Amino acid sequence: MRAVGGLLALLMSISAAASADEPVPVPVPQTLEQAAAQRERADALRKQAEERYQAEQNACYEKFLMSDCLVAAKKRHSASLITARKLDQPAIDFERAARRQDLESREAQRAADNLARQSEEQGRAQRYRAEQTAKLAEREAKLADKAKKAEAGRQKAAAEQAKRQAKLDKRARQDAEREARKAAEAAAAASK
Repeated sequence: MRAVGGLLALLMSISAAASADEPVPVPVPQTLEQAAAQRERADALRKQAEERYQAEQNACYEKFLMSDCLVAAKKRHSASLITARKLDQPAIDFERAARRQDLESREAQRAADNLARQSEEQGRAQRYRAEQTAKLAEREAKLADKAKKAEAGRQKAAAEQAKRQAKLDKRARQDAEREARKAAEAAAAASK
């Protein structure tokens, strides 16, 4: 069992050393899905590194030169974590930039919506003021028309009153003339 554990540790250390020696080009994600997948791969690498580190530590406790083995295992673990971080960092940066861009576009949309809302409110206010001005002008025109009709009615009533008064004056004159003629005829008849 020890031989298998040692062999496993040796194979892991060789694969880790080989992967640590050759720099792996880190892909830069172009979409949020790619970034999420890259972060999942980095998490899987971290998990594998932790499991491998635990297995190597357990194997080291069975060796005679335990501290050297633990130091080497820690170095391999650190190298694996650095590789995972190098894979994870571009994805984190891309997601951060995408969130920032999304936030900026929402802010720009909110600002545009606010401008549109203000413009609409100003338009409604102008229409309301125009309607109120039109209603006021219409009300004043109606009042002026009523005043004009009332004045015309007063003038007509005054003219009719003057006409009636003239008629009454004419009749009173005619009655006075008739009375004067009757009195003159009565005086003439009495003198005869």
